[in-house]
Amino acid sequence: MSAPADIRKSTLAVIMGGGAGKRLYPLTKLRSKPAVPFGGKYRLVDIPLSNCINSGVKHVYLLTQFNSASLHQHVALTYRFDRFSSGFVEILAAQQTPAGEQWYQGTADAVRQNLRYFMGDRFSQVLILSGDQLYRFDFGAMLEQHEASGADLTLAAMPVGRSEISRLGLLQVDEGGRVVRFLEKPKTEEEAAPLRVKGAAGEEPSYLASMGIYVFSRKKLAEALDNDFKDFGHHIIPKAIERFKVSAYIYKGYWEDIGTIGSFFEANLNLAGLLPRFNFFDAASPVFTHARALPASKVNGGRFRETLLSDGCIIDDSSFERCVLGVRSFVSAGCDLRETVILGADYYESLESAARRAKEGLPPMGIGRNCRIRRAIIDKNARIGEGSVITPEGKPAEYDSESYCVRDGIVVIPKGAVIPPGTKL
Repeated sequence: MSAPADIRKSTLAVIMGGGAGKRLYPLTKLRSKPAVPFGGKYRLVDIPLSNCINSGVKHVYLLTQFNSASLHQHVALTYRFDRFSSGFVEILAAQQTPAGEQWYQGTADAVRQNLRYFMGDRFSQVLILSGDQLYRFDFGAMLEQHEASGADLTLAAMPVGRSEISRLGLLQVDEGGRVVRFLEKPKTEEEAAPLRVKGAAGEEPSYLASMGIYVFSRKKLAEALDNDFKDFGHHIIPKAIERFKVSAYIYKGYWEDIGTIGSFFEANLNLAGLLPRFNFFDAASPVFTHARALPASKVNGGRFRETLLSDGCIIDDSSFERCVLGVRSFVSAGCDLRETVILGADYYESLESAARRAKEGLPPMGIGRNCRIRRAIIDKNARIGEGSVITPEGKPAEYDSESYCVRDGIVVIPKGAVIPPGTKL
């Protein structure tokens, strides 16, 4: 059920651009978390922005701070409403002002520093979202419940099992749907036990977890932030439960926090599966992104199993199993790739440029001939020399070197890295 149009029009969405993104390093070495490429042709920020547009929420601010140049460029090129619409997607970068000279100190502090943009009478509700989550959500239904319940704050929550409790905030709800307790990322199951949801005997214990999606009534948001607290989950939400009427909106679809290399890798590979948990082929709720003028991909031969192939790729006779190939990916003949995510390239390398690079001892951009790659992420514009072997086998789960990293048991080749021919990683 969708919310009435006036509710959507009176709602302002605020998307958090995230901090330094250390857990996604080295993908965040040169870009912010929301700007990280995902699913072959998208960026992570396309998910919350598309959910807003599909829900009829078309007034959006994106708060940014770290490595935000590519994110700014992507948003500027992609999200343009026509001149007859009042909709907008605008970026608010961290800035020094007479009221404050500090960088954002946390999610709550980021919103607090920009309150002057959110407090106009034009908006009655403020929808706060994360920029690095994967889900499909009708915010209209959540807004409708928020208004009908008379809540000051509504939290989106979903049922989770015991294995998820240490990475999420848990909440307890009374029979009327009001949140009466909140616990941010409990360390043990014993600590979380009082918040356990009652179920049938023998069932695995389940809990309600916060998704980091909040609807605040505008005036109550200002009151909730009238302090020095830095974070919503740790500070603002527990205090709001004591002072305001806080309700829960129960979401039962797919949701994933793309906060680590491991979760990013698995979420990408799942998209290439036979029955992916997130469906990019949903015509009723599309995911928008930058419309590139790229040719169709050219496949000169190969064997493909559970593989996503994006626009503008050139593939010679090679083997792919559970792979994602981003825009402008180039893979030479004789390669064997399994469980590999290639983010692609920002541009096509000309023959003249490739010849100059060869004189400098650099291999061409893309994957050279006869390479063997397992459980790896190849960032944009990387040059993998022919005959190279890239695998996490025999390596620690966490490792750093000049040319590659290992995170969560996955080899990551950074953006623009050069792997000489015959290298065995």
